[in-house]
Amino acid sequence: MTPVITTEVSTLGDLLLRSAARYPDRLALVLPSVTATFAQLRDGAFRVARALHGMGIRRGEHVALLIPNSIEFAEALFGTMLAGCVAVPLNARHRAAELGFIIANAEAAALLTSRHDDDPVDFLTIIDEAIPSADAAPMLRRIALIRGEGRGAVLGRDDFLRHADYVGTAEIEHVRRSVRLRDPAMIIYTSGTTANPKGCVLPHEAVTRGPVERARHRLSAGGHDVTWAAGPLFHIGSLAPFVGSIGVAGTFLCDTYFEPGRAIALMADHGVTLAWPWFSAIVQGIIDHPDFSAEKFATLRHLFIIAPPTLVDRVQDLLPHAEILQACGMTETAGVFALCGAEESRESRSHTHGKAAPGIDIRIVDPDSGADLPDGTMGEILVRGYNVMDSYWAAPEKTREALDGGWLHTGDLYTRLPGGSLVFGGRCKDMLKVGGENVAAIEVEAFLSTHPAVKTAEVVGRPDARLDEVPIAFVELYPDHDVDEEALIAHCRGRIASYKVPRAIHFMSTADWPMSATKIDKRALRQLLG
Repeated sequence: MTPVITTEVSTLGDLLLRSAARYPDRLALVLPSVTATFAQLRDGAFRVARALHGMGIRRGEHVALLIPNSIEFAEALFGTMLAGCVAVPLNARHRAAELGFIIANAEAAALLTSRHDDDPVDFLTIIDEAIPSADAAPMLRRIALIRGEGRGAVLGRDDFLRHADYVGTAEIEHVRRSVRLRDPAMIIYTSGTTANPKGCVLPHEAVTRGPVERARHRLSAGGHDVTWAAGPLFHIGSLAPFVGSIGVAGTFLCDTYFEPGRAIALMADHGVTLAWPWFSAIVQGIIDHPDFSAEKFATLRHLFIIAPPTLVDRVQDLLPHAEILQACGMTETAGVFALCGAEESRESRSHTHGKAAPGIDIRIVDPDSGADLPDGTMGEILVRGYNVMDSYWAAPEKTREALDGGWLHTGDLYTRLPGGSLVFGGRCKDMLKVGGENVAAIEVEAFLSTHPAVKTAEVVGRPDARLDEVPIAFVELYPDHDVDEEALIAHCRGRIASYKVPRAIHFMSTADWPMSATKIDKRALRQLLG
């Protein structure tokens, strides 16, 4: 008899409380130098929730989190949930201009950040640049450190948590239990085809339902599951597996940065059962490292990877006891919306990217007419289901365009094979994917154009073995202006995220540009790269 899988839906805060009640002493989160049990994580999250409430932050308000992978990030995330607030995880790789826009656009009432030796950068210095005055983020009332000593108007950790002393647990319990499943849980910003990132409003159901259902049924090893993810927790690619692990009272492994030897040791020491390396560079770093051996991954049962068939085949050869899966996902769908089925062949796992997940509908349509296309024909993939975002924050026109007709128009090209498997075919939108990060070409073009010598800038992606693709810029200068490639790249470096910085600049004259009927032909520009 086929087992019945029932729908399991919860608010994000309740996931932690339920697991902490069942397994208080089990490790919930593990980094190489620090760990937290479920009870410790629950207690820390409650203290953050009380401190937020004590500072005057109320249910429904937005709390920005600029914190690298750490126990404190998890405490801040779940504390924000328990306080009935909406979390806005910020990309720690963003520079001041990007952070300033997001904090203001998201109308964050509070910003929790970090000042610690393990931080990749000095976050307070970047915040000072991002928010030079109160007018730059008018809704922002408080900035506090979840770890470290304060400076000026920024509260240190001790001063921040001292606000919890004035708030009882009963107050937080009342707020927690008033949160509805379709209330917003997070606003996660992602680059699109506009100059600035867009905030995906994800309700609690979208954030919790799919990850927990997959972790409990599709990806469980049958006991205490141990999950590892390579990426930062502000990114949906690692955040969703983390939510799934918390929901099934598993143990989640991560690090402040990726180093193959550290990752191998962490997974081997804790008996990893499920791994989410996602991208080629990470997988190659692990399997090519001197410390790699299949014996160290004897407990591994499932591994997610998005990579060329040759690399997937190699991983399947090295780890024949583990099920290798490919998947489709995006921030707008709270992560995975399609993944390989248990019955799929090795060849299918190498060449396709999964089938629609249970409860999620997809269509393949003509990008121009919107008409449904037959299987075997490439078109834009549309997604509908409980996992889809409710809107783009404060962007009604973009929301109407993206959710036209009740379907999420992803802007991605796929082919659906007769058996339901999906094959990725690129992006309709003018967007690059650099090492798993979405990069809007127009965003880089707009920044290049801030240089006084730049008249026109066009950015396209060049295939890259390690990062999938990297940005390459074509630039026309104003007459009587002179600047070289190195100077333009230096103009970008340190002012926009490193993965957005063009890897090369090609200089063009007005006559050099390949034109379509009305605009520069980017397809022709890509062909110029060879």
